[in-house]
Amino acid sequence: MSLIAVTACAKPRDYEAALRRAGAEVRVVGPGDPIAEIVGTVDGVLLTGGGDVDPALYGEAPHPAFSAAEPGRDAFEIALARQSLDADLPLFAICRGIQVLNVARGGTLVQDIPDQLPGSLEHKVGEPPASIAHDIAVTPGSRLDSILGSAVTAGTCPVNSRHHQSIKAVGAGLIVTAVAADGVIEAVEDPGRRWCVGVQWHPENFHHTGEFASLFAHFIGVSRRT
Repeated sequence: MSLIAVTACAKPRDYEAALRRAGAEVRVVGPGDPIAEIVGTVDGVLLTGGGDVDPALYGEAPHPAFSAAEPGRDAFEIALARQSLDADLPLFAICRGIQVLNVARGGTLVQDIPDQLPGSLEHKVGEPPASIAHDIAVTPGSRLDSILGSAVTAGTCPVNSRHHQSIKAVGAGLIVTAVAADGVIEAVEDPGRRWCVGVQWHPENFHHTGEFASLFAHFIGVSRRT
């Protein structure tokens, strides 16, 4: 059984439920935990959602809409992402997590989609959490395309959405594998790593109904101890 490190956040229940449903054990980690020890003992890492990444970390001043994450999360999670990738640990990054991953690889973020991308779709449809907000176009032949399988119809897949930031300049080694109709980046992956996938939506919210169970199953399958 795989042991997955999950970064502490305000709403951990669905992440943990989705992982356990896929057959994993969960270890919640956060600022103050020794990163080298985490990387040396777990089988995979899941970066969870939450507040905004400090824009100073990618060389920008904060937008008026900036809403900081819990103290210590940025530094801890960026270091955890980098060390996990250096060790080639499977890494799954969700919502804020994909933004942390991108900044960890030297990328930047759109700080406020409604203000900085006029005419964009509504990316903040929060209740109920599994409400479908819009479709994404998935890159044919990508790892994400292969994993989602029948969830992708004619190149698109419906997703939920609960974010006001997104990837702007893509970080080193990452490739874009899904976008919304307004151009907002919805998924990235690193083909040079054993398993590194980031998604901007919240697949964990569907753990009861299973629409994105394949994402968690594939992540756990790659992470599973031999």
